Amino acid sequence: MEITVLSVPDCPNLTLLSERLAPLLKDRPDVHVIYRTVEQLEQAQAWGMTGSPTLLINGCDPFAEPGHTASLSCRLYRTETGSLEGAPSTEQLRQALER
Repeated sequence: MEITVLSVPDCPNLTLLSERLAPLLKDRPDVHVIYRTVEQLEQAQAWGMTGSPTLLINGCDPFAEPGHTASLSCRLYRTETGSLEGAPSTEQLRQALER
């Protein structure tokens, strides 16, 4: 499995996403993680980034929402409790990895 994390330079939520993802991957040698910095809208369009950070699993965004287009802005994720956060919850990430 390949995970790609797309983010703008100095993304304030990249650390949060990385911290939530790390424990889920510590016993997963089959997972390769790539971090890419996106600085131009054309890159965001080509790579499928709809806000920073965007997580792709094998090239697909498991948290994609209809109507959202490529963007260099901050991305918010609705958690299972209904709150908005800068990264998916650990449980949401776990479920995405299991799919």
